[in-house]
Amino acid sequence: MKKIKLYSEIAYVVALVLMAFSVALTASADFGVSMIVAPAYILSLKFSALTFGQSEYIIQALLFITFCILMRRVKLIYFISFLTTLIYGGILDLWRTLIPALNPNITPPGSMTLWLRLLFFAVGMVMTAFTVALFFRTYIYPQVYDFFVMGISKKFNLNIDKFKIIFDFSCLALACIATLLFFGRFRGVGIGTIVMTLLNGLIISFFGKLLDKYVEIVPFFPKLEAMLKL
Repeated sequence: MKKIKLYSEIAYVVALVLMAFSVALTASADFGVSMIVAPAYILSLKFSALTFGQSEYIIQALLFITFCILMRRVKLIYFISFLTTLIYGGILDLWRTLIPALNPNITPPGSMTLWLRLLFFAVGMVMTAFTVALFFRTYIYPQVYDFFVMGISKKFNLNIDKFKIIFDFSCLALACIATLLFFGRFRGVGIGTIVMTLLNGLIISFFGKLLDKYVEIVPFFPKLEAMLKL
């Protein structure tokens, strides 16, 4: 069976836009956001002057510094990952501004009917996993969360799917500590967060195998791909 040909650059843009949209969906559903973005979301809830996207910049900047320390080097091209983070944060805030159902100032999270909240959560969870799997197969650096998983797993010869699961649980632990310190109760972390923590790695792996089987992702700019190899 002939595979569908998809350019990496297009896959990158699609993954970036859909990732931001999926995060906005899960935040609006209010069952708990993804364990990955939970620390940033909790930060935005604590400090109202910060948007969700701006909080992402702070958390991912700290993770980026950790990444460079573990890699024991800083390369200029690594900053492409943080550029992706900046674009992602901007798109995330844009989704949450333009669409009334996703705008917390118009539709407070959790205020919709239950069936719609469940739909938003389910679509957001599946879409998040799909976009991560897509990011892993492009050469352009994803946002720092996924770049960290890709780079560290390669440097230390770790299975990327298993390391992703470990990373997810670490983010969940950090989010739980943050929400209890800030609010004395769970906000931004809920049953949905637990579900995504348990299933995210498995769904990403599923979509990864599906993409490998049916899609051939190739660079439109092969020289640029060679420059960005870790």
